Amino acid sequence: MAEQQQFYILLGNLMSPDNDIRKQSEEAYDTIPGQTKITFLLQAIRDAACAEEVKTMAAVLLRRLLSSSFEEIYPGLTVDMQTAIKTELVTSIQTEASPNIRKKVADIAAELCRNLLDDDGNNQWPELLKFLFDSVNSDNVGLREAALHIFWNFPGIFGNQQQHYMEVIKRMLVQCMQDQENPQIRTLAARAAASFVLSNEGNAALLKHFSDLLPGILQAVNESCYQGDDSVLKSLVEIADTAPKYLRPNLEATLQLSLKLCADTTLTNMQRQLALEVIVTLSETAAAMLRKHTAIVASIPQMLAMMVDLEEDEDWSMADELEDDDFDSNAVAGESALDRMACGLGGKMVLPMIKQHIMTMLQNPDWKYRHAGLMALSAIGEGCHQQMEAILNEIVSFLLLFCQDPHPRVRYAACNAIGQMATDFAPTFQKKFHDKKVPVSNRVISALLQTMEDQTNPRVQAHAAAALINFTEDCPKSLLIPYLDSLVQHLHVIMVAKLQELIQKGTKLVLEQVVTSIASVADTAEEKFVPYYDLFMPSLKHIVENAVQKELRLLRGKTIECISLIGLAVGKDKFMPDASAVMQLLLKTQTDFNDLEDDDPQISYMISAWARMCKILGKEFQQYLPVVMGPLMKTASIKPEVALLDTQDMENMSEDDGWEFVNLGDQQSFGIKTAGLEEKATACQMLVCYAKELKEGFVEYTEQVVKLMVPLLKFYFHDDILLMGALTTSAESMPLLLECARVRGPDYLTQMWHFMCDALIKAIGTEPDSDVLSEIMHSFAKCIELMGEGCLNNEHFEELGGILKGKLEEHFKNQELRQAKRQDEDYDEGMEETLQDEDENDVYILTKVSDILHSVFSSYKEQVLPWFEQLLQLIVQLVCPSRPWADRQWGLCIFDDVVEHCSPSSFKYAELFLRAMALSLCDTSPEVRQAAAYGVGVMAQYGGENYRPFCTEALPTLLGVIQSPDSKVKENVNATENCISAVGKVMRFRPECANVNEILPHWLSWLPLNEDKEEAVHTFDFLCDLIESNNPIVLGPDNANLPKIFQIIAEGVANESVKSEDACSKRLANVIRQVQGSGGLWTQCVTMLNETQQKAIQDLLNTA
Repeated sequence: MAEQQQFYILLGNLMSPDNDIRKQSEEAYDTIPGQTKITFLLQAIRDAACAEEVKTMAAVLLRRLLSSSFEEIYPGLTVDMQTAIKTELVTSIQTEASPNIRKKVADIAAELCRNLLDDDGNNQWPELLKFLFDSVNSDNVGLREAALHIFWNFPGIFGNQQQHYMEVIKRMLVQCMQDQENPQIRTLAARAAASFVLSNEGNAALLKHFSDLLPGILQAVNESCYQGDDSVLKSLVEIADTAPKYLRPNLEATLQLSLKLCADTTLTNMQRQLALEVIVTLSETAAAMLRKHTAIVASIPQMLAMMVDLEEDEDWSMADELEDDDFDSNAVAGESALDRMACGLGGKMVLPMIKQHIMTMLQNPDWKYRHAGLMALSAIGEGCHQQMEAILNEIVSFLLLFCQDPHPRVRYAACNAIGQMATDFAPTFQKKFHDKKVPVSNRVISALLQTMEDQTNPRVQAHAAAALINFTEDCPKSLLIPYLDSLVQHLHVIMVAKLQELIQKGTKLVLEQVVTSIASVADTAEEKFVPYYDLFMPSLKHIVENAVQKELRLLRGKTIECISLIGLAVGKDKFMPDASAVMQLLLKTQTDFNDLEDDDPQISYMISAWARMCKILGKEFQQYLPVVMGPLMKTASIKPEVALLDTQDMENMSEDDGWEFVNLGDQQSFGIKTAGLEEKATACQMLVCYAKELKEGFVEYTEQVVKLMVPLLKFYFHDDILLMGALTTSAESMPLLLECARVRGPDYLTQMWHFMCDALIKAIGTEPDSDVLSEIMHSFAKCIELMGEGCLNNEHFEELGGILKGKLEEHFKNQELRQAKRQDEDYDEGMEETLQDEDENDVYILTKVSDILHSVFSSYKEQVLPWFEQLLQLIVQLVCPSRPWADRQWGLCIFDDVVEHCSPSSFKYAELFLRAMALSLCDTSPEVRQAAAYGVGVMAQYGGENYRPFCTEALPTLLGVIQSPDSKVKENVNATENCISAVGKVMRFRPECANVNEILPHWLSWLPLNEDKEEAVHTFDFLCDLIESNNPIVLGPDNANLPKIFQIIAEGVANESVKSEDACSKRLANVIRQVQGSGGLWTQCVTMLNETQQKAIQDLLNTA
């Protein structure tokens, strides 16, 4: 008894506001054995004399204990103890007077039952099912509530008996949803029905069977909202997200209800936004289904009406600190909804629906309507991209008028729209208006510069500068140069004025943005910024030296960024006189680094600036690594705080605290705290930059960087975009770090590779995000090429084979699923666009499978073929004539590699691919033709005697493709050049397969190859062979063809088809030197060349 009393005191202390008492109590609680905890906690819950908050605490702790430590504790209890716990919980629900405690105990029962469902779906607590049915039919409202609460919490409670009980479950829910006397029962039943639907989202037959419950759920949504309860509405949002097809039979009613609630200003903002969320979510998850319903049109004015819900704020214009958007406000919610809906439904539907509304708003005398209209234009740009691009000229011309609007917040919104469009439509936005007849580009820059001179409204000035940044960072250099002088002079005047303001008044918002504008202009202008360097650098250095106060941290960080970007733009020669002083400023900041707070904005700017300095200084930067690497590694090592939470715990956590959540289903979510992740991602990118720039100079740090990067590959839950960036960077770093480590010798290199290899292979098997996955696969392929034969052991091969087989099978399965979606009743052209995007994603992963196989074949040659045979039938499937062209292209590429690297053994598979290869030479798809032509070339070069008949047979087809009238049009040129190269390889390596004397003059007339640089080198090699052997057909009578040969060589050099590092460039230079000594012939050859070609010949002689 005394022990129990002590435990009650401990429970009370766990809720103490005093941190020390609470911490000590947590430590004491953790030392209690699990079995004892269960006994004490159950006793506390049942003790009528116990205070309610202590009982609540006990119930929460017992649920958590069962959730997190079930396997460690429960199976070790005696059968009697297990039975006692079950009985205690049921009895407690039946006898507990407090609704709050009863609900908490129901949560414990649901949690225990969830854990007592075995792998075969057998519920090992059948008494709870009986209790559930008895309670639902009880006259006691509290028991009915508890039963529904358990079912809501664990809708899978029936396990493998669910089908058997289907009608009973349905009857139970219908009966409770029709309880006229108890609104709370109706609400709970609707939530339980929604939970059941969500847990069976993939069961189409069940969803159809339960579709007649939806009107009851919708009714409960409506009723509960007016009782101040939005829980059923939240359930409806979840259904829209996870099981949208369930809503189809009552979609019109769902839309009408959502619109009604959204429009009702008597409801809270959160409720109205949730109602809108139902529609917006559906536009993302079931766009095709939604496009067929006219009610959707009414949602547009609703969003626009929300965007007008702005407050007057006299101090708005003068604010010197930018606050984050208030995401709870109707205006921000409406704008976000519009953006998502435009992306979901597509511009073809949304732009015609919204265009007139926006035009009307922009003519409204009330500034709030004009503001909302402009913000709406910003919001729909991404989703309505194609449709708006066609009328961009009139949109932008109209937009610019609002830069002169009498109200500052409308001018702000105009700048916002210009900036957003400059990004959404880049570089078309910048290019489209560059025509001197329509110099809107000039007008955009002028309008923004004019708005930046609005001294009485600093907030508008700053936003105009932000829009200018958007415009310049995506502006092609050639388009910015004509305006550069005027632009730079304006920016300088504004910077000087704002620097004075900072000194006199301490205001800094506009200066922060202007400094970034200067950086952006320099970044785009590159060496053209050199004349303006001295105009800005003294002032920028002055800011970094003197802006040391805490409130100027962001300004100082942005100025450091600006200096480093200008340095990179103007180049080492111009920057070098200042480099030492700038480095000292950075070093001083770096030594104060450890004193900086974790959220100091200077940190990420500093990290990026160092990397730029590394690019400017090259190898000279190595001396600074000891200073730089400590803080960089510290930032890159930030460990994100993560938690596995159930629905109950989620209620106590907020996304506002920097937590983001991923729903894992079954009432569980994965939480990640995003604080510091941006800095972590940046730091990881900078480490990659150092490895890339310094190579062996970075070797001292490779080991610690590898130990940091490899574990990142194992972090699976990453809906967070920043974390995905860090993961991608981690993958990218692996081959670069191996390159750096090479200098330490093969043993060190092998050790490092062993540390990476397992993690890379496992990540290929488990990574869910296709962008990250493709980077990991690419990186792995690079590593294998770098390490060569012997880098993979038998276990690696076995695991890799299984993974690649899985990827190929998934590829075919996804194609089948897409074909099934094309038969869907909601299929339309909008859905087709989505399916094509999915297809492109899939094909991209297929290209990475090909990359990995290429690296394995090129490293291991014929010995890897027995391993490859497990994939063989899947690759054969890719090249079937019925497959999409991309499948055939990549299937052929894989067989090309087999021939190139694994011959003559490759011939044993010839009957599986030769027919496909032959047919593909004249395929309608140029990509397929290219892969097939390349295949003929490698058969001639590497395939061996067995492939001779195929080369002979393929030659006429190749010639036919080259000589077809459209062979040189843009889309065909790469395929044609591969055909030309293949003909050359057949003549060179298998002359017996061709009438060389007849084909050579034609082949010569097709040179040089300008697009496919790799194949161009092969053709020049063969050309050198022919010239060096004095081939009479190539040289012509009395060397008459030499001027033509000179032209071919000159074109090749000018187009960079021949580079100085290529072995054939020396041979070509020797040909030219031989002619140089022959007087008249040299003159004859050179006079046939234009100026560019003559320069190319001179360059070749100078470098080769």
